[in-house]
Amino acid sequence: MLGVAAAVVGGLAAAGQSRVNGTLADQVGSGFAAAVVSFGSGLLWLGVALLCWPAARAAVGHVRTGLRTGGLRPWEALGGLGGGFYVAAQGLTVPSLGVALFMVAIVAGQSVSSLMVDRLGLAPGGVRLVTVGRAIGPALTVAAVAIAVSGSVGRVDGVWLAVIPLLAGGFQAWQQAMNGRVRAVAVPPPPAGAPPSSTFPGVAAATFVNFLVGTVALVLAFAVSVAVSGWPGGTLPADWPVDLVLYSGGLLGIVFIGIQAAVVHRIGVLLLGLGLIAGQILGALVLDVVAPGAAAPGAAMYVGAGLTLVAVAVPLLEARLRRRP
Repeated sequence: MLGVAAAVVGGLAAAGQSRVNGTLADQVGSGFAAAVVSFGSGLLWLGVALLCWPAARAAVGHVRTGLRTGGLRPWEALGGLGGGFYVAAQGLTVPSLGVALFMVAIVAGQSVSSLMVDRLGLAPGGVRLVTVGRAIGPALTVAAVAIAVSGSVGRVDGVWLAVIPLLAGGFQAWQQAMNGRVRAVAVPPPPAGAPPSSTFPGVAAATFVNFLVGTVALVLAFAVSVAVSGWPGGTLPADWPVDLVLYSGGLLGIVFIGIQAAVVHRIGVLLLGLGLIAGQILGALVLDVVAPGAAAPGAAMYVGAGLTLVAVAVPLLEARLRRRP
C-alpha cells in the first residue's frame, strides 16, 4: 500500500511536468527543445547530487561494472529512451490536447503494456501472472480512454494527436522495468548475515542513467528537427521569478523516475503503473481546471477519470483478498 501511495505521488509530479513542458514548448516553439531543457536540467541536478554523494557515485560504478561484465545487458540500461519519448510527447501534444486528455491517453498505453511486462517478467520482481483482477484494471482504463476522448472529438483540435501519448504510455511500462533492473545492479545484495544496504543510492544511480540516456536521445532528435524544420522561432522564458516554474520539469521528472525505480521491485509494473495513473489523472484534472487559459474538462473527461481510479482499485482489492487465509 505504501508503494502504491508513493506511485500516486509520482503521478502527481508527472501531471505537473506535463503542464510545465507543454507551456515551455509553446514559448520556445518546439516540443523537442522543451524536452531537451527538461531532461537536461534534470541531468544537471543529478550530476550535482552525484558529486556530493559518494554512495550514489559508487552505485553508478556498479552499473558500469555490470555493463562490462554482463550482469546488466546494454538494452536494459536504455529505459531513458522511454522517458525521453514521454517528455517529447508532452511538449508536442499537451498544448493541443490539454493535460487531462494527454494523461488519459498515457493511461491506455501504460496499463495494457504494464500487464504484458509483468507477465513476461521483465521487471526485477520476476513474472507476475495475469489474474482476473489484474486484467480488469487495464480493460477499465481502455474503456476510460474511449469515454474521455469521446467528449473531446470535435471540441479539441487535433484529437488524433492522442496516438502519440498512447505510444508513450506503452513505452513507460518497459522503462519502469528497465530502471528497476538498473537499480538492482547498482546496489548488490549484502553478504549473508550483513544488514540490508540502503536502496537510495541505487535509486539515484538508476535515475541518473535514465536521464543520461534520455538526454542524449532528445539532443539527437532536436538536432534532426532543426535540420528538417529550422531553428525554433520562440525564446527561452526569462521573466524572473515568474517563469522559474517553467524550468522545474527536470526536478519533477526526478521525482517521477526516482519513485518508479524505488518501488517497482516491490509492487510490480502493473500496480506501479496504476498508482501513477491515479496521480496523473487527479493532477491533470486539477491543472486543467485551475490553469489559466486551459480548456475546462467536459463531463466525459470526469467519467473517464473516475473509471481509471476504479481500475486502480480493482487489482489492489484482489491482491488483499488473495493474501487472506
